[in-house]
Amino acid sequence: MALFDINKEKCVKCGACAEVCPVQIISFNKEKGPKPVKWAEKVCIDCGHCVCVCPKDALSHRSMSPDECLLIEKKLEFTPEQTEQFLRCRRSIRVYQNISVSKKLLTEVIRVASHAPTGHNLQDVSWKVMMNKDEVNNLRDSVIEWMKYLVEENSPLVEVLNVKSILLGHKTGYDVILRGAPHVVVAHAHKDDRIAPSSCTIALTYLDLAATSFGLGTCWAGFLDLALSQWPPAQVVLDLPADHVSLGSLMIGYPKHTYKRMPKRKKPEITWE
Repeated sequence: MALFDINKEKCVKCGACAEVCPVQIISFNKEKGPKPVKWAEKVCIDCGHCVCVCPKDALSHRSMSPDECLLIEKKLEFTPEQTEQFLRCRRSIRVYQNISVSKKLLTEVIRVASHAPTGHNLQDVSWKVMMNKDEVNNLRDSVIEWMKYLVEENSPLVEVLNVKSILLGHKTGYDVILRGAPHVVVAHAHKDDRIAPSSCTIALTYLDLAATSFGLGTCWAGFLDLALSQWPPAQVVLDLPADHVSLGSLMIGYPKHTYKRMPKRKKPEITWE
């Protein structure tokens, strides 16, 4: 089919599709309606904005039809108060139940998170889930080995990261690295993809927020991320494709505790111009 088709009986010639197109490949005439420009097929990023903004479902794109795009239900929209609670009640979970999360549930949470925006709509985020607790522990142990190496090399990171205290805690069975989480989710992408770091961070943030509504808790795995960026043995344990790099990770599982209140935070510092 053509890049997009217009149902002339439905089209009310409002021009919304042309106005929202991020790459401006839809020309619009109030009498003739919308049509693609000559170079449209080469430039289109398949974002679907034109399909989803049409008030009459008159536009069908070659990559998606109106029927394939979920309707926005007004009854499910958050009020400002609901939005504030949703965002503020999210906590970093560092104590987990000793229960595995099903692949089905994790797949569903990641499916939701995968709708996060990506630069130029590349949708360039790949996911790896460490389901097996032994593999999670192997990742944790690889971070510990990296920290021991930092101590041996007298790295300035030893003081910055409080490494000696972490290693002491590890000896006593206290896991500061992955907090005993049953699973770890890693976002990764091609090593030459310059947009991917932002894409992966945004996607992980979506996952971090979405997890709460599925009864799950998360925590950003900062020590793991640092080790994966510097320590080849940790990269071997993670075992990503040879041309991919890890660009962020989250611990995930069922929280052991629930929170009754939302803690105070500093007032935002805002500069107005």
